[in-house]
Amino acid sequence: MRHSRVINHLGRTSSHRKSMLANMAASLILHKKITTTTAKAKALKTYVEPLITKSKEDTTHSRRVAFSILKDKSAVAELFREISPKIAERPGGYTRILKTGNRLGDNAEMCILELVDYNELILGKGEPTKAKTSRRRKTAKKKTETSGAEASVKETAESPVTESEEPEGEVSEEGNK
Repeated sequence: MRHSRVINHLGRTSSHRKSMLANMAASLILHKKITTTTAKAKALKTYVEPLITKSKEDTTHSRRVAFSILKDKSAVAELFREISPKIAERPGGYTRILKTGNRLGDNAEMCILELVDYNELILGKGEPTKAKTSRRRKTAKKKTETSGAEASVKETAESPVTESEEPEGEVSEEGNK
């Protein structure tokens, strides 16, 4: 029976699980969004949300507690400088799990775990940014002085001419008769 088995051990030892969750929490804080399995995301959600709640109160003690949990100085700085002012009025529920389907290799359920206040697409504050595509520069055509006959031949080669239209500057065969 499963009485009082609250924590998901994720098939790891306790030290491995603690360090993995600390690394994933630091990545979530720094990048605002991570892709992982659903089981790890649920475990990380219970790990990181009390930490974000502690960051609402910016004291030396709460910073030391956060550092002892995260073990990453830049993540603690980001948590207290950027995230805590933005979520100050939110009563809870700082993360969101979006399921994305199954992984190809082992068919594990995958999801995206993100901080709620940092998704601009859902909030409607921004438009999706398109990836920049590399474009080739069109080369400028060199204009050289050519005779009228050569110029008309080049014009007809560059632009398709229909049967009803005749290029300018050429004399039709009917007019030469």
